[in-house]
Amino acid sequence: MKKKLTLSTFFVASIGAMFLFLIPATPEITICKAEVGLSGGALNGILGSLELPFLLIAVVFSFLTANRLKGGKFGTGMQFMAWGFLVMAVGHLHMQIDHFYGFNLFNTLLGEVAGSIAWFVALIITWGLSSTGFYKIYHASKM
Repeated sequence: MKKKLTLSTFFVASIGAMFLFLIPATPEITICKAEVGLSGGALNGILGSLELPFLLIAVVFSFLTANRLKGGKFGTGMQFMAWGFLVMAVGHLHMQIDHFYGFNLFNTLLGEVAGSIAWFVALIITWGLSSTGFYKIYHASKM
């Protein structure tokens, strides 16, 4: 029997994924920062990694929605948004890898200056795809 993909299934899975990140970090978060030596940057990294499951859900559901709309003006707008969310999710994963492991793919492949420019271009692509999708949906809804 084929199980239906539901929002509640993804919500429960994302909460479970959050606890996988949160449970090992709980003692460091609850104990005084001075005693543990947990800097604001480390705490921000832990909390920043909690967004990854939700970004995954946004990407999956945006592509599912775009597919369900089967083209047209709304479907095309949702397709742009889905690709924008995907680029954003990859960028946030890249940021977390850089934060925890010190590995910056853009800087490694392109050097520091060109890597920073490539990062900026990736941001522009994310914003451009998402805003184009929102505009197409907005324009279609006015008719």
